[in-house]
Amino acid sequence: MKILRRITLAMGILCIAFAVNAQKFGHITSEELLQGMPEFDSAQIKVQELRQQYDLEIERIQVEINKKIEEFNQTEATLSNLIREAKASEIQEMQVRLQNFAQTAQQDLQQQSSAFIQPVMDKARKAIDEVAKELGLIYVFDLSQGNPVYTSEESVDMLPLVKAKIGL
Repeated sequence: MKILRRITLAMGILCIAFAVNAQKFGHITSEELLQGMPEFDSAQIKVQELRQQYDLEIERIQVEINKKIEEFNQTEATLSNLIREAKASEIQEMQVRLQNFAQTAQQDLQQQSSAFIQPVMDKARKAIDEVAKELGLIYVFDLSQGNPVYTSEESVDMLPLVKAKIGL
């Protein structure tokens, strides 16, 4: 009975050892992959154009506020208290509207950026998955994320294979 247990244990250890040796790992620098994709450049350009539109609108509103402040400062001494308070209140409201617009623009810019870039990331992810399956890899580490400290030569560098898969 003891001999049977020892043989079973030894066979189990051998199976685990073979399974560990059979595992294949790969790595990729997804940031480099994305930057090499023309679709990524197009998405970045769209985001930049949208950012410029928002920046121009923010600048236009700021100029308008600055004119109101300058006008207020020049005429403040000649205005009645009621008119002075109304103009000061108007300037404050404009500044609040500017802050709200800037925050909303930033949120929209983030959403639009995700919407433009997500299809590119999905295409890259699909190609990575396909290459990993073709090579029989069980894990693929993204070096862009800074996780692995060491990469063995036995780890498959997937970047050239994935680039070829998506036609880069």
